[in-house]
Amino acid sequence: MRKVLVITTSLRANSNSDVLAQRLMQGATDAGHDVQLVSLKGKELRFCIGCLSCQKTQKCVLRDDAVEIAEKVKNADTLVFVTPIYYYEMCGQMKTLLDRLNPLYPSDYKFRKVYMLSVAAEDEDEVPEKAVSGLRGWVDCFEKAELAGSLFCGGITAPGEASDKSEAQARAYQFGKDLK
Repeated sequence: MRKVLVITTSLRANSNSDVLAQRLMQGATDAGHDVQLVSLKGKELRFCIGCLSCQKTQKCVLRDDAVEIAEKVKNADTLVFVTPIYYYEMCGQMKTLLDRLNPLYPSDYKFRKVYMLSVAAEDEDEVPEKAVSGLRGWVDCFEKAELAGSLFCGGITAPGEASDKSEAQARAYQFGKDLK
């Protein structure tokens, strides 16, 4: 059993990435994992100011919701970032969160496996490449962790449309069930 932290980054109500994250979580739960969800909806995340104080103290000088999220990230075995694809890249709030997780770099973090679930209106295979590359860049900074997999569900546009996409839901469920 793994301690899995799923972080949904869409701020849209009834988002497709949230619909698929729920299916992923059900798959992970059915596989016997302890699953926790963090949604960035309603969270205050300020931009990293690049002071690097966190490299000495393992604490951010900014006081907002990123501090609590970082603690949950630090203590999870497995991370799953869920993002809509905007302009062929992860959403801005996900990138902001990744930047704000800088205090974890010198810490004794527990996560070893990192995954990404992405959703977009476009459905070509190359659509998630830049988002996956961006997450890979973050993961590469954590020598004990690896980007263990990603799932892209394309061709989904309108809010809540993923609720009507049984194939995408089945893929998200299986992706969650297969988390290691």
